[in-house]
Amino acid sequence: MAHFAQLDANNIVQRVIVVDNDNILDTDGNESEAVGIAYCQALLGADTIWRQTSYNNNFRKNYAGEGYRYDADLDAFIAPQPFPSWSLNTETCQWEAPKQMPAGNRPYTWDESLLRWVALS
Repeated sequence: MAHFAQLDANNIVQRVIVVDNDNILDTDGNESEAVGIAYCQALLGADTIWRQTSYNNNFRKNYAGEGYRYDADLDAFIAPQPFPSWSLNTETCQWEAPKQMPAGNRPYTWDESLLRWVALS
């Protein structure tokens, strides 16, 4: 099964759909994103915008989710920024806290007002 993300005009993911592999094969029997996009457009509108996403993160860094942004320069899907202080690692396309989470088995949560990790009780 292949997965395709529908984007709005600002490259924000609106939804992700599953497409049978038979519907993304080119005339030589190879999987093709372009064929998959054409299938999605025939199904849901010629004016819709689609990008293939990988459930296993084999390409485009992250599996697309509703509200994610597609960055064409990085060719990656990027989750919404979780906190204003976090920065994007452009290699992994993951958000990183300004401080590393403490080691150990305790659960922590990020406190944006204190800019630090806080252990959960």
